[in-house]
Amino acid sequence: MSTSSSAAKTRLERDSMGELAVPADALYGAQTQRAVNNFHISGQRMPVGFVRALLLVKAAAARANVSLGALPPPLGDAIGGAIHQLLALPDDQRMEHFPVEVFQTGSGTSTNMNANEVIATLAARALGSPVSANDHVNASQSSNDAIPTALHASTAIALHNDLLPALDHLQTILRAKGRTVYEHVKTGRTHLMDAMPVRLSQVLDGWAQQVEDAAGHLRATLPALQRLAQGGTAVGTGVNTDPDFAERFAAELSTATGLRFTPAPSFFAVMGAQDSIVATSGQLKTTAVALMKIANDLRWMNSGPLAGLAEIELEALQPGSSIMPGKVNPVIPEATAMVAAQVIGNDAAITVAGQSGNFELNVMLPVIARNVLESIQLLANTSRLLADKAVATFKVNEAQLKHALSRNPILVTALNPLIGYLKAAEIAKIAYKEGRPILDVAEEHTDLGRAQLETLLDPVKLTGP
Repeated sequence: MSTSSSAAKTRLERDSMGELAVPADALYGAQTQRAVNNFHISGQRMPVGFVRALLLVKAAAARANVSLGALPPPLGDAIGGAIHQLLALPDDQRMEHFPVEVFQTGSGTSTNMNANEVIATLAARALGSPVSANDHVNASQSSNDAIPTALHASTAIALHNDLLPALDHLQTILRAKGRTVYEHVKTGRTHLMDAMPVRLSQVLDGWAQQVEDAAGHLRATLPALQRLAQGGTAVGTGVNTDPDFAERFAAELSTATGLRFTPAPSFFAVMGAQDSIVATSGQLKTTAVALMKIANDLRWMNSGPLAGLAEIELEALQPGSSIMPGKVNPVIPEATAMVAAQVIGNDAAITVAGQSGNFELNVMLPVIARNVLESIQLLANTSRLLADKAVATFKVNEAQLKHALSRNPILVTALNPLIGYLKAAEIAKIAYKEGRPILDVAEEHTDLGRAQLETLLDPVKLTGP
């Protein structure tokens, strides 16, 4: 029961610790307000995707409880209707009702009760009678299994719906662009130094394979993420639940999301530890490293336009300097590199948080959720930008490619089988010193005819075995 004070625009709510003033128009109650009062650290609320997944968890639990006789159907329907009402709101409006920040109690209990209280308020309005946040909305649940379940579910959903399609798109664009630049041959580089020639298509195919491998590694994490803690309740033993609850819950959540969720083989493993999320974060870091490599290669190849490599020209998207007119910077690759740095940092935090499983519960769940979902969102967004505004639209500077190839003494490597490494090195050094084409120097210092040398030193032929 609550009492209100319109003059102060608050109302009094009661929980197990006593009465507390809550904003009059808030859907949440005393336990949420205590968390709001206690935690003023970052101003960062729990991620939108996590809150959405938690609501789906609550809805699946209500349906499972009704089917098992743990909740009367009218009460279960009211809870489900309240959740449907919340999910129908735009993200920003929904999040107004979830003010608890990330840096809170390590189990996420404050966020779990925030959801329970908001749902209970709306369900009570619809039902016309009281609905308990603990006894009804939280029936057959604990924060200790609901929050790990929402963590796994939100991560799996975000990977499946956002990041994996974005990586598939980037891979498709890379391979398509590779086909259009097949005829372009450029100087290869190792240690940033001139090396044997490569086709530009080979470079892009290499990048595409990195992205394909990263997506494959992430897909391999999904089965573990889709094994859930729900049903373990307080410590993994399943106290206060029907023996069939975990299976029924997983089936309900699977129907709601389109992903196949199952109860974890051991609730103790997925509540006391977060190894699956740590492994997923490691693959997100690997993805970030791949995107960093691609972004930096694009930046190098675009460098110039006069004093750099200038092999390609990235799409001009915005002025690059507040003082130097005409300057245009590789903004998308730079943004991608910063995203990669952030994801690598997030992984470090998740690694530390992952080892904070003290006996039967990990106690850094909120920060794990924040970081893994941010990493997924950042990588998904930047993958599409990189595909559409850098890879798909860059132009090839063929004149610069040919100019650099014609002056590359490393082409002499092709003569090793005929004249030997030492003689070839001597010719390369002369070409470097005199700044002359390797073809001319080789003609002067070997018995090979010019026609034969032109064939042997043809950069196009040197891009394969």
